[in-house]
Parts: sequence; C-alpha cells; structure tokens
Amino acid sequence: MTIKPKHTMYQTTMLDAEPDAVWTEVRDVLKLVKILFGDTVGNLQWVEGGAPDRVPARYEFLMLQNQGLVQQEVVGRNEVDRSLTYRTVAPVLCLYDYVATYRVLPVTNDPGRSFLEYRREFMVTDDAAPEIVEALMTMMENQISVVRDYFA
Repeated sequence: MTIKPKHTMYQTTMLDAEPDAVWTEVRDVLKLVKILFGDTVGNLQWVEGGAPDRVPARYEFLMLQNQGLVQQEVVGRNEVDRSLTYRTVAPVLCLYDYVATYRVLPVTNDPGRSFLEYRREFMVTDDAAPEIVEALMTMMENQISVVRDYFA
C-alpha cells in the first residue's frame, strides 16, 4: 500500500483591524469565501439547513471558471478563541480530505490590529496534473494577502 503525502499549509498575517471587527466579518464562512474568491464564485449558499450560527453547517459554491461545485462543512467554531474549522464533504478538483482552521488573535501591543492564523491540510488525487496542484497551492498561498488587503 502506498502512503500518500498530506499537504500542510500554515500562513499568518497582520490585519489592520481590531480582532472583534475581523471576527464579525469572518465568523460566517460564507463571508470569508466571498473575500477570498470575490466574483469568481457563484451560488454561494448554506445547504441542508446550514446557517452561520449552526455547527455542523454545510455550504456550497460554484467555481465559475471551471463550474466545479465546492461542498464544505463548518465542523467547529470557538467564539472565545475566534476560530473556525471547516472541511470538504466531497472531493473538489484534485483535492480531498481538505480541512482548514482560521483564527483571529489580538495583537497585545497594538490593540487596533489583529493576527490571522490559517492552517490547511489536504490530499491530492493520484491523477492530479502537477501544474493543477501547483496552481491550487499558489492560489492558497495568495489568499492570505487577499484577506490582509481586505482589512487594510
């Protein structure tokens, strides 16, 4: 049996907004999806009774470029730690077993700013073209800057 590697990404950035203001925006994962992807997604919605205040809560959206349906689920939210964990419920493109957690932390010596931590783990299918995997990794790496710029 071949053991497949699990890809792990850990990113951080400083945000020019107070932690409560950031959390108000991103505690609803649909708002974060809109920040990350902008007009490149369509039909962004809660499904199967999902809602911003429910856990677990399923949601989906359509990647307009390739018409890929992304189905994900919020599996954890901690209001005290300002963190949210979500996962894929179906493979998307060449990714599967995708789990991500983001957390908003205060900057203790600069109360008007926040520290965003974003962890992701995922696997890729055996038939995934290396250029597609590289493009997805680059997109994910760039998303931390998108969030930072949104709160600038």
